[in-house]
Amino acid sequence: MESEKEITERLEPLWNANYLKVWIANFMIFFSFMLLTPLLPLYLKDTFSADKQMIGIVLSGYTLLALLVRPFSGFLVDSFPRKMVLLVCYGLFSVLFGGYLLAGSLLLFAIVRTLHGAPFGAATVSNSTVAIDVLHPSRRAEGIGYYGLSNNIASAIAPALAIYILQLTQNYDLLFWLAFLTSAIGFVINATLQLNKRELIKDKPKISLDRFFLLKGWSEALTMICFAFSYGVLATYVAIYGKEELGISGGSALFFMLLSIGLILSRLVGSRSLSKGRITHNAAVGVSISVFGYLLFAMMHNPVGYYGAALIIGLGNGHMWPAYQTMFINLAPHSQRGTANSTILISWDVGMGLGILVGGVISEHLGYHSAFWASWLVNVLGVAGFFGYVRKSFERNKLR
Repeated sequence: MESEKEITERLEPLWNANYLKVWIANFMIFFSFMLLTPLLPLYLKDTFSADKQMIGIVLSGYTLLALLVRPFSGFLVDSFPRKMVLLVCYGLFSVLFGGYLLAGSLLLFAIVRTLHGAPFGAATVSNSTVAIDVLHPSRRAEGIGYYGLSNNIASAIAPALAIYILQLTQNYDLLFWLAFLTSAIGFVINATLQLNKRELIKDKPKISLDRFFLLKGWSEALTMICFAFSYGVLATYVAIYGKEELGISGGSALFFMLLSIGLILSRLVGSRSLSKGRITHNAAVGVSISVFGYLLFAMMHNPVGYYGAALIIGLGNGHMWPAYQTMFINLAPHSQRGTANSTILISWDVGMGLGILVGGVISEHLGYHSAFWASWLVNVLGVAGFFGYVRKSFERNKLR
């Protein structure tokens, strides 16, 4: 006999029309984003003769501005109509791809790239918050896991396609145009959303820190910074490292493909586990697998370590990320879903920005191997923090 909960979950559809739309729109955000991200270090080197440290400085601006915008994004989506906020942010994200085509100097490119971080940060917060809104409560944890598949599938396809196009045409402008068109399609899809009206926040103080950052999630945020630092170092410098030290000119496409395969496989498995309430279990499995992947990448300077680490890190992060996002959501009241979403993304941005910046400095002065060892050590700190404090703290403070 089915329990009442199982019957409810069977009757309530996961893939309703609105959820499918925001899922596709999120795919478009990350497809356009990942078309450019792995190749930008090569673009800056080939076009502007930028060195490793300068590449790190230029690219970190995007992440750091996204970080600064995230807290206000959570406040906006909690305080104003979410569809309006989403469309404004998504539209700006799409339009700014045109700036790359107009940037004729390293300084102008750095300015456009940095400015682009603001609508990216706001669009990802608002899109993911809308996705949570349109899910039935009984399918929410499962839906969060599947929502992330849109990121992962985009991250699997986009870098491989970008590298193929670049090798075929040697034309970076074509990639900038493709990114613009892809994001524009996502904007049009989101414009067709049909959302229910909701009660906006009216009685909370105008100036309150918890309107911008989920204070109860501070320990989760600190460990997420560590995990993002590791990924920031790896994802930014893996293409140029593979080309310069391993002689793998187009191999970063396969690297990101394997990474994404790992992410997809683990999300498919982990989503059902999350729906049964095994949140900290999923997070524990994920961080344990990932730390081994970063160790393998730092230790083995050959194709086995290069590609093997990609799959392992993907498997780990695919378990860790949706579990962590569910933790943040479960620590927040319903009126602070936007704040909870922005907080986890703030943490990720801080770690990514530091990873890109610090990784560039270490790579320039001590070499890539030292940078990858640093990424592993920081990841170890995050894992220690999760098992030593975060896991028990979440169980004490969760609201549901």
